[in-house]
Parts: sequence; C-alpha cells; structure tokens
Amino acid sequence: MKLSVGDTRVTLLGTAHVSRASVEKVRELLREPGVYSAVAVELCQSRYQALMEPDALAKLDLFAVIREKRAHMVAANLALSAYQQRLAEQIGVEPGAEQREAIDQARRLGLPILLIDREIGVTLRRAARNMGWFKRLNLFVGLLAGLLSRDQVTEDDIEALKQGDVLETAFSEFAENRQDLFEPLINERDRFMAARLREEIGQHDYGQVLAVIGAGHTKGVARELTGQVRSPAELIAELSLVPPVGALWRALPWLVVAVILGLFVRGFTQGADVGWDVIVDWVLINGGLSALGAALAGAHPLTVIGAFCAAPLTSLNPTIGAGMVAAAIELFLRRPRVADFRRLRDEVACWSGWWRNRVARILLVFVFSTIGSALGTYIAGFHLAARLFG
Repeated sequence: MKLSVGDTRVTLLGTAHVSRASVEKVRELLREPGVYSAVAVELCQSRYQALMEPDALAKLDLFAVIREKRAHMVAANLALSAYQQRLAEQIGVEPGAEQREAIDQARRLGLPILLIDREIGVTLRRAARNMGWFKRLNLFVGLLAGLLSRDQVTEDDIEALKQGDVLETAFSEFAENRQDLFEPLINERDRFMAARLREEIGQHDYGQVLAVIGAGHTKGVARELTGQVRSPAELIAELSLVPPVGALWRALPWLVVAVILGLFVRGFTQGADVGWDVIVDWVLINGGLSALGAALAGAHPLTVIGAFCAAPLTSLNPTIGAGMVAAAIELFLRRPRVADFRRLRDEVACWSGWWRNRVARILLVFVFSTIGSALGTYIAGFHLAARLFG
C-alpha cells in the first residue's frame, strides 16, 4: 500500500510474521539501492534488542529486576519468547524473520532503521490497567500456561499470525470481544506507529520510506497516517503514558492492612489467648501459602522458610512483597551461572526448563510466592473475620 505524507512517499508492506513469502518480498523491495531513504519496522527497542541481540539476557541484572518489581514482566517476556521458539520449530519460519530481513537489508544499503512500535512493557501495562486485579491475575496465569503449552500450533493460530503478530496471537484467547485488551494491543499501536512515522518524516528529509508491519496493522496505520491532525510528539507522549493507579487501588492495600490489624485488636479484646490464636492463624495461612508457592517453584529449603517468615510481615507493609524477599534469598543461595543465562531462552521453551534453569526458577519463586502471599492475605482475612464475628 502506497500513500503520501507531505512530500514523502510511504510504502506500507503488510507482512505475515510466519511466511517465507514475506521475507522474500522484503528482500525483493530492498534489493536495489537508491529506491528507499529509510526502513521502518514494527519493533520497539526491547523487541529489537531481543531479535538482534539474543545474548543480551546474559547481561540481565536479576537483583535490579527483583528490586524494581519487574520480575513478572521478565517472566512474561520469556514465556512469549518460548512461544516464538515453539512456532519456529513447528512452522519452520521464525516469527519476525521478515523484520530481521528488513533490518539486515537496510544495514547492507546503509539506510536508517526506524523503530516505530510502542515499547512492549508500556503496551502490557496499559492493557493491565484496563482490568481489575483478578482479571489481571487470570490473564497472567492463562498467558503463561498457554504460551508454555507443548501442544501443536493450530491452523487458527497460524492464520492469526498471518494477519497480526505474535503479541496479538498470544493474547487472542483473552482479547476476543474484549475492548479493554483490543484497544491497547491493536488500535493504540496503529495510532502510535503512524505517529512515529509522521515524527520521523517531519524530522528528516526522507524521499521514500518502506514500513514493514503486520498485515493486520496496515489499514489502521494507513488510516491514521492520512487522518491524524495532532502533533506526533504529543500523541506519542500520550500513548506512552502508563495511567496512574486510581486512588481506590492505591488505598486498597493499606485498607486491607487496617482491616487485618483491626482483626488482631478485636481478637485481643476477647482475651489474650484469642488474640494470639488469631495471630498464629494469620502466620500459618499467609506464610504457609507463600511458602507453598516457593516450594512449588522448586526453591531452596531456606527460601521456603524465608517466604513463610516474610509473608505475614510483608502483607502488612504494601511497599514490599513476599515475592521480593523470597526471590532475593533464592538469588543469594543459588546464584545463576553464566551457562544459565546462555541457555535461558532455549530452556524456558519447555515446562521443566523453568525449574531447571536457575534464572527462570528465581522468577518463578517471585511469581509463585507473591501469588501465595496475596491469596493468603485474603483467605486469612476472611477466616479471621468469620472466627471473630461468626
């Protein structure tokens, strides 16, 4: 599809991300020098790095990931990578091969490479902010389970990839008829990529630009390129903003803490024995479920004990989580080796690899102990309320 943006001629090449024909088409269009002034690809900086620098995981600072509460995001990205590898094995074409070809050909011709997609982390966070806590948990667990399944890729999956991209296909089970996911995953990205193209064209004197994007984005990007009237920089800033957590959600953890502490006080007003029984129940339920999560992740026995001890305390302090403490202990006790980082992408392609690889297992410890502590907080809270007021 060809269209004009000012004095620049833009060719939108809608590709199938699992098609050899798409790779050949990219190679054909970029065979001769002097035709295009720049090449745009449907990648953000993170996905570009993952595609072109697979060894970048070896530089991952796990402690910083844990401290900055990004472990769940890294785990989701690894699961997505495992899904891509499974597609490559079953279809014979690595997803994103046409993007890599476009980059390689642009480098050969000495052309600028324009990364026009929105950061995947921003997209996922904006999608998550559109949902409630339990929907987020369901989405995260379901996404990991679906991406790590060893089932054969279905014809429907392949057809979806021919029209969209790996990210959309991974979410397809959840995004169908769900505007809260469809908007950030598809519509917003169409607007973002069109704004990025307009921004690059406005800043540089490009004669012709080839934009290699998924076929499912072609119409939306073309519509936005010809219809957007707002400043590209303004639109990009707006679409890159992660909406702040609402006042209610910010207050909820502290409200839960207040309720739990109120139950402790209520217990002691009924007698010291009752009060201490309430505290013991809180520790056993909250700590027990967090420790169970750590154990299911294959954590070191001392990490399991640490999760048990930490959860009842961290659940009363929303600024730190049991998962952070458990993962930090596991990192100290079983520091990953260089080989673990090197094999990480390959080993997470199967379920057992997540437990065998020390890097992946630390991420599991974080996720499972966090979920266990969260469940323990609410289960223990209802149990104590029933005991004291029943």
